[in-house]
Amino acid sequence: MTKFPYAAESMPAVTPTLRSYGQTDVGQRREVNEDAFLRDDDLGLWVVADGMGGHAAGEIASQEAVDTIFGMVKRGKPQLGVERITHEDQLQAATRLLEGAVQAATYMVFGLAELDAHKSGMGTTISCMMQVGPLAVTAQVGDSRVYRVRGDEVTQLTEDHTLIAWQLKQGFITREQAKKSRHKNVITRAVGNRDYVQVDTGVMDLQLGDQYLLCSDGLHGYLRRREIPELAAAGGSDSVRRFIDIANSRGGKDNITAILVEVS
Repeated sequence: MTKFPYAAESMPAVTPTLRSYGQTDVGQRREVNEDAFLRDDDLGLWVVADGMGGHAAGEIASQEAVDTIFGMVKRGKPQLGVERITHEDQLQAATRLLEGAVQAATYMVFGLAELDAHKSGMGTTISCMMQVGPLAVTAQVGDSRVYRVRGDEVTQLTEDHTLIAWQLKQGFITREQAKKSRHKNVITRAVGNRDYVQVDTGVMDLQLGDQYLLCSDGLHGYLRRREIPELAAAGGSDSVRRFIDIANSRGGKDNITAILVEVS
């Protein structure tokens, strides 16, 4: 269960402003871009989806998932009254809304695949973040990621749902073995493969100067964590372009998507 990070009397009085910048690129090897993304600063919602399935099904899965999440949050968030959050019930309701939106996307993508045999097995990753007053909630399925840049410190806020990540967590392989593994692309959770998926959620405080990077594995697969603060330092569209360029310059074997959300 998501924990409320503040006592009510110590909640920040000012809700920060979040501004985002985003871009997606087909990369150097793929003919079709199966990534999709959404950034809505007014609603306070940012989503990256990396589709899979081939025959354009991955492209459909990612876009349908993004659209479903957007629709549910747009309808549900105004009813939460979270512009000024003061107690845990509000945060729990916001977390349930975002998790429920990802579950709805799962059901939608699965249903579309059931209707069309050519799209059987299609699915998508989802990494999303929603502003809740002075806080943010994340929801995660798959191996896209959300990072936080706070000064020179970079924190990966999401956990990869991959076979390698699980093997590392259980101590079955070392990081050196993981780098050489042939199972790098084996995803253990995805939106749409079944009609239900376990969704990881998290909550964090928003501090002035924070930057949040949401990205598909087409970026983070080429990115060293220590490089992120320097690449993000320029800010705005310039930083997003630099992230895309570095992935392409290092091979660009997959589609590349990046959203940079800045707190001011």
